[in-house]
Formats: sequence, C-alpha cells, structure tokens
Amino acid sequence: MTENTESKSHSPRHKRDLTRRKVVIAGGGAVVAVGVGGTLAAGAFAGEKKQGTAATGEACYQLTSETTEGPYYIDADKIRQDITEDKEGIPLTLRIKVIDSETCKPLRNAAVDIWHCDALGIYSGYESLSTGGGGTPPTDAPSGTPTGTPTGEPPSGAPSGGTGGGVHEEPTDDERYLRGTWRTDKQGFVTFRTIFPGWYRGRCVHIHTKVHVSGTWTDAGYEGGNTCHTGQFFFDEEAVLASAEVEPYSTSTTERTTLTEDTIYDQSGTTGGLLKLKYKKNDIAKGVLATITVGVDPEATNTGT
Repeated sequence: MTENTESKSHSPRHKRDLTRRKVVIAGGGAVVAVGVGGTLAAGAFAGEKKQGTAATGEACYQLTSETTEGPYYIDADKIRQDITEDKEGIPLTLRIKVIDSETCKPLRNAAVDIWHCDALGIYSGYESLSTGGGGTPPTDAPSGTPTGTPTGEPPSGAPSGGTGGGVHEEPTDDERYLRGTWRTDKQGFVTFRTIFPGWYRGRCVHIHTKVHVSGTWTDAGYEGGNTCHTGQFFFDEEAVLASAEVEPYSTSTTERTTLTEDTIYDQSGTTGGLLKLKYKKNDIAKGVLATITVGVDPEATNTGT
C-alpha cells in the first residue's frame, strides 16, 4: 500500500446510536478453538501479565489499553465466528477471554467485534480506499510524504479530528470479509477463525476489536448496551517475519512497519494487546493459534472515536 488511509479523514465523523445497536445474523457456523495439530493447549493463556489473584484463584489482569477505532469499522455487520470467506492466507484461530479487570470475573454474553485487513493490506468495505501491496494510491492522497514519516493512526488519546485515525469513513463497497461479531460464553471466551493479517504503509500487523456489554441477544442479533472497550491486537516480529515468507504475504511490495515502530502499540505486552502465539516454528503456513485475555471496565464507554 502506498498510502495509509487509516491516517486520513475524508468525511464527517460517522454518527451512530451508541445505545441502540441492531444487527442482522448473516451466516457463521460454530468454530472449535484449536491450535496447531488440532488441539488447544491447556496453558494457552499462561504468561500473560497478571496484576493479582482473585479469591477463586483465577488470575486477574490489568485493564487492557484503549486505542483508536480507526476509520474502517462497520457496526456488528456479520454475526459469525468464521470470518475468512474466500480470503487466502495463513489460518488463524483467535481465542479471546474477556474479564472484568477489577473482579476478575469472566463477562458472559458480551458481543466482541473483530476486523482486519487481508494478506495484502486490503480492508473489506473499503477496497477503493486501501491499495495493499504497493498498488496505486488513493486519488486524494497527499504527495511528497517524507520517507520514514509515520502515516498510521495516532497514539491513543490523540485528537480524533483532522487527520486522526479515529474519524470514521463510510463504506465504499459491499464486501465484508475478515469482519465478524460473536458472543462470549459463560467463561468469557469467544473464538474466531480467520487468517493472519497482512500489513500496509505506516502500521504493524494488527487486528481491531470492540467489546460491547449490557445489551441483549435476540433472534435479530444484538441490541443496546455500551461499548466498554475499543482496542487492537498485535503480533510479535518473529511470527510476522515467518508469515512474510509465505504466499500471498511474500508478494507484498509494501514497506513494513515493525512492532516497535508502530504509533498505536504502547509496547506494554499483553496489556497493550500483544497476542500469545502458537505455531510450528518451521511451518507457520500450517496455522497459528492466538490467545489473549482482555481486561475491561464493563461500566465504561470507550468508543475509540
């Protein structure tokens, strides 16, 4: 991608009713949480950053960092666990546990959104605004950007106006691959099947997420509630470098931003959204299991905009 469209604003801030969220169920079979070789290790969440221990003995985690929503969010458009559609890439099973960061209790029936670009940096719903691996830049992209100048979204807390990454863009097409929403189970877990994301100019490899609580699941989908967390998940450099050797990632001509260079990741490990990854070191193409515990404040409102 020759210009990072997540760093620009081309339209007024998207207006949504944040207390009334209606969605339409669209496909989505059940997903079983599996790792490389078809099993999920019992210690998949071991090693994450803990802040204490609850009376029940369950680990308590720090409040997970809030980040910008970015311009490419589409509100709970697909209620499904398998968001791959026909996109090529390394199979990725993403298993998230959502807990109350103060009580350590799992949050049941929360609605979790995830969305990310494909292997070449393209976002569904915004194909005309994203050009992925070195294609033609958008017609309204600025010229003469100095080499090395960050073009990604601003750090969390940066102004959302002007060129801020928190300003929503209206979708430009009807594609919805690599997007989905699903509910957490009684233990706070939710699992998605997708592909390992690619990269685009100015950003490291990442997945966007939102957590909605206090709403109601109906036959029509999910309604009401509040968005208590807006964040992003990140991948360590070793895994990204391994993925870059696999097609179609290896065909990208876009210069990659590393994890330490990224303007959004706060370098705090699990608290900042860094995923714990399991895969065969010499054969990442077989698939990756990514796990993380997300600590949220269910009474907060964090829209990321």
